[in-house]
Amino acid sequence: MRKKLIDCRGKQSRQKVAKELKITPQMLGAIERGDRTPSLHLAKKISDYYGLSIDDIFFTSDGHDSFPDQHIL
Repeated sequence: MRKKLIDCRGKQSRQKVAKELKITPQMLGAIERGDRTPSLHLAKKISDYYGLSIDDIFFTSDGHDSFPDQHIL
């Protein structure tokens, strides 16, 4: 999942994307690292921002989530 989100962000700064999503850059970094699992609302905001589905970003090809046993925000 880390690679998916970082690839989606591309050359945009973490600060810019976080500002657009109305979260802190630290929160975005934690989500990108897989340290935190976004709430469904935030996952939807992220997927809308990147123009992808929640499944494409946050789930593996076998349908399992990319954040096993993580803290949900």
